[in-house]
Amino acid sequence: MSAHTQTAEKGQNTALLCQESYVCSGTDEAVFECDECRSLQCQRCEEELHQPERLRNHERTRIRPGHVPYCDSCKGANGNIMHASMTGSRQIAAVRCQVCKINLCVECQKRTHAGGNRRKHPVTVYHAGKAQEPEEEEMDEETRRRKMAEKVVSFLLVDETEEIQVRNEEDFIKKLDCSPDQHLKVVSIFGNTGDGKSHTLNHAFFYGREVFKTSPAQESCTVGVWAAYDPVRKVVVIDTEGLLGATVNLSQRTRLLLKVLAISDLVIYRTRADRLHNDLFKFLGDASEAYLKHFTKELKATTARCGLDVPLSTLGPGVIIFHETVYTKLLGSDHPSEVPEKLIQDRFRKLSCFPEAFSSIHYKGTRTYNPPTDFSGLRRAVEQQLENNTTRSPRQPGVIYKALKALSDRFSGEIPDDQMAHSSFFPDEYFTCSSVCLSCGCGCKKSMNHTKEGIPHESKSRCRYSHQYDNRVYTCKACYERGMEVSVVPKTSASTDSPWLGLAKYAWSGYVIECPNCGVVYRSRQYWFGNQDPVNTVVRTEIEHVWPGTDGFLKDNNNAAQRLLDGMNFMAQSVSELSLGPTKAVTSWLTDQIAPAYWRPNSQILSCNKCNTPFKDNDTKHHCRACGEGFCDGCSSKTRPVPERGWGPAPVRVCDNCYDNRGIQLDVAELPSDEEGGTLIARKVGEAVQNTLGAVVTAMDIPLGLVKDAARPAYWVPDHEILHCHNCRKEFSIKLSKHHCRACGQGFCDECSHDRRAVPSRGWDHPVRVCFNCNKKPGDL
Repeated sequence: MSAHTQTAEKGQNTALLCQESYVCSGTDEAVFECDECRSLQCQRCEEELHQPERLRNHERTRIRPGHVPYCDSCKGANGNIMHASMTGSRQIAAVRCQVCKINLCVECQKRTHAGGNRRKHPVTVYHAGKAQEPEEEEMDEETRRRKMAEKVVSFLLVDETEEIQVRNEEDFIKKLDCSPDQHLKVVSIFGNTGDGKSHTLNHAFFYGREVFKTSPAQESCTVGVWAAYDPVRKVVVIDTEGLLGATVNLSQRTRLLLKVLAISDLVIYRTRADRLHNDLFKFLGDASEAYLKHFTKELKATTARCGLDVPLSTLGPGVIIFHETVYTKLLGSDHPSEVPEKLIQDRFRKLSCFPEAFSSIHYKGTRTYNPPTDFSGLRRAVEQQLENNTTRSPRQPGVIYKALKALSDRFSGEIPDDQMAHSSFFPDEYFTCSSVCLSCGCGCKKSMNHTKEGIPHESKSRCRYSHQYDNRVYTCKACYERGMEVSVVPKTSASTDSPWLGLAKYAWSGYVIECPNCGVVYRSRQYWFGNQDPVNTVVRTEIEHVWPGTDGFLKDNNNAAQRLLDGMNFMAQSVSELSLGPTKAVTSWLTDQIAPAYWRPNSQILSCNKCNTPFKDNDTKHHCRACGEGFCDGCSSKTRPVPERGWGPAPVRVCDNCYDNRGIQLDVAELPSDEEGGTLIARKVGEAVQNTLGAVVTAMDIPLGLVKDAARPAYWVPDHEILHCHNCRKEFSIKLSKHHCRACGQGFCDECSHDRRAVPSRGWDHPVRVCFNCNKKPGDL
């Protein structure tokens, strides 16, 4: 003992002796330092002391040359060595008390052994001084790993509404702080809320550092999905929100867990209970079924769509069930001959849950007699599974991000309350389209958001006919007998007829049914009598589903009335535009012929007499009844009687100047003569006729609107329901006309529907007005 003390006092400390004296009597050189035993141990003592099961998982460190143990009194609360080391409160020991069998720094020695009987306790002196930071090349593997984990931070990957919180692939790699070419695996953790998932990840991967937030509060400290990069094992570690917690959007958050499971290579299911509960097996069984049913196909499509070099495995991840008990034995300890994995498979079978999607299921248990929990067994099991690349191979971080992004885009959106199923963790409603057939009520069996890829709705059950939706589809019978299924629709005229010739044939022979292969196969009034129904002769009838947002099937495509109105409007507009100039000239000449002598002729009025605004072709010139000059409407909007000019007693239009000078009387020479009086009467009659004609034209607009509604095809939205443009949302007014798209039937302004294209499915075989959206569609409309 004295020899060892003298050596330590000289600062050489060439050899540390075993402090347990359990087998070697304290004469052998120390090889290990055990933190739980608080002593240095030789090889023989270390093996004997840790034979009992409750001591087998003690944290032990191999002693390097020049090693000095830490002070035992400087440890954190409950002996938490890592807590004291992180806070910098733990010091290098200066002495070891042989009686108390503890290592003490200088401060702790003064505090605990300065007085009383403890002052006489014999001590072993270590070399004085503070611990020096070892050089990189002198670090052992454990120290190097701890140092690599010091800079790791976690970040929010997906929030509770299933929105990805990284902008793109580069942002994902930047937050992971890894190389874009680094090949990684993904490890995620699941479990009930409060079972210590974040705490498990911190100790299993990051040596106790709080990379993932933990909290003693009742509320869950993990909301959404968080991720961090483990530089030691080259894995992306993902922390998830706990099950069975009090939360909103429960269905969406449950669906989010399966997305995380789909991109993971290894899943840790953390449970802290004395016995394994059924919800563990139910969760894994339902997750396996949903994975095979919905995610396998999508992962294959993602590989093809994104052009990934590394194929995404269609077989699910491996699973490690990490089970921590306190009062009960671990699974399989009562029957050493049976492995725990066999007992777990039997439990799955009894509950009718089949985890076929997972590549493997392993059990790792630990019994915690005294805190803290031992995670060394879990750590070794994880490292062993990560080394296995037979099923899930490492891939670049960009591939991981693309897979998560593809799954988020596919399976997203709110889940209606009436579709929330409580009998399963992952019901089909969480991943399939929520559309329901309006005719029979059956649901679509396609994946969510499939319409974004141009994939139509589909249902395995047959639909029934509904007169409200008229969900019949005609197919050409002759083509069907030749092995082809060609849809046909009744329409006004054949595609080979010109618009006016088609109208004439429609008036004589009725509507037609035209097949692209067989030509016109039916005319409704082909004969004077005895015309048969097309269903009995030339077409087959099928009943199809009516999905929300889609049009009916055999809606009235007879657009003869609308064609006639379109032609008449075109002719009227052409005549109006061509005759605009001559009409203006004739109107001005006639007005001058019946105008009083004191009025300035229209040909001489080029601008407003007050504001000097030039008159354009469409502008109306107004004469002041008092002075006779020409004004615009804004400068001659006031009215008053002008008896001195013969306009009275009713008020007439005067300019602003004459209105303000109403008290000034005209000279006798300026009073109207008998000839002018006759002209004045003619002018009054002309104005009366003009006002009457204007009222008649206005009154004709009402029955014209009724005619347009009567001529409107059945799939057009009625005019009174169209308040704004369906595309740009501009409100319609007198100056902004509404136009119907011949393909979809919605109302648009002229700017949003100026394209022309044939719409054979609606009976428009020649180019007609279509909107921007319909014009972008490929193929025939």
